[in-house]
Amino acid sequence: MSAPDARPVRGKRPKSGDPVVDRALALLAAFTEEHRALGLVELSRRAGVPRSTASRLAARLQTWGALERDERGRYVIGLRLFEVASLAPRSHGLREAALPYLEDLHEITRQHVLLAVLDQGAALLVERLSTLGAVEVAYRVGGRMPLHDTGVGLVLLAFADPAVRERTLSTLDASAAATLRRRLADVRRTGVAVFARHKPAAVSSVAVAVRDADDRVVAAVSVVVPVDAAKPQAYEQVVRATALAVSRTLGARRARVR
Repeated sequence: MSAPDARPVRGKRPKSGDPVVDRALALLAAFTEEHRALGLVELSRRAGVPRSTASRLAARLQTWGALERDERGRYVIGLRLFEVASLAPRSHGLREAALPYLEDLHEITRQHVLLAVLDQGAALLVERLSTLGAVEVAYRVGGRMPLHDTGVGLVLLAFADPAVRERTLSTLDASAAATLRRRLADVRRTGVAVFARHKPAAVSSVAVAVRDADDRVVAAVSVVVPVDAAKPQAYEQVVRATALAVSRTLGARRARVR
């Protein structure tokens, strides 16, 4: 009797190892704001995928349009992903409803205007309007911001599920966690978060929650201003009015933004 054929069956996944889709997603996840263009070796290393596998999957992703090659032959994220991402209802529908009011807020303040949603323990920026020459900020559309360290993040965290708050609080030391608890309670009470930071530039922000037809907080809108501009509280009413207008467009019935 001949020995059984031990060769792998073409098209079937090995019993061990990650599924092919997971490896492909790992390649995409290797790209960050600091690593926007990657050669094959670095892509393989950052994704934790063997070089031969990375080469094969990157070629497939390039054919589909998820990856492209720059002038140096390095891999970069492809426009096809932008096309697909633009269909996300939590981003596209919200942005479409909010944009006219964000533009009004931007026209009034002539400062950075942000719109963010809660996603996987971070504030995901879905829109940013900025004026040429405005104070430097490190926020970009599609970027993630810490919940405890930004104005929009504080609003989203204050109204998030308690489990989300506890996970964030658990990353801080006891003193910082106690301070954040008090701050979040103030945000829930007043409906507004006023936040200041000093890097990359000294800025203050005022953020307010956006609600949907079920009175759920689905986003936060904020204005970011230089610390030497008018006091942040001077922008509070116009930011509240913007959040309320967006909430009403989303079907919110209550005339409130808390």
